[in-house]
Amino acid sequence: MLVQFSVVPLDTGESISEGVAEVIRMVDESGLPYKTNPMGTVVEGGWEEVMALVRKCHDEALRGARRVLTSISIDDRPGKPDRITGKVQSIEKKLGREIKK
Repeated sequence: MLVQFSVVPLDTGESISEGVAEVIRMVDESGLPYKTNPMGTVVEGGWEEVMALVRKCHDEALRGARRVLTSISIDDRPGKPDRITGKVQSIEKKLGREIKK
């Protein structure tokens, strides 16, 4: 299962990078495969472990902000492992070249 999520502390001023950095630290320490981009993070794993991580990240952001917006998108395709890189490789194969990552 792939889960893309973003955690946004809303009342911490113009920059949110400090709170986001703490969330990414937690994702990194989870041991789950992930990719971070400017708009969110994609994590791969089972339902329980990924959703527990998202909740932990949301709760951590709430400790530093009075209001937090968390967005989640789920792509669930049972029996298809290593999708975090495989989906991109499939596109590259169809294009016949690497794409920007």
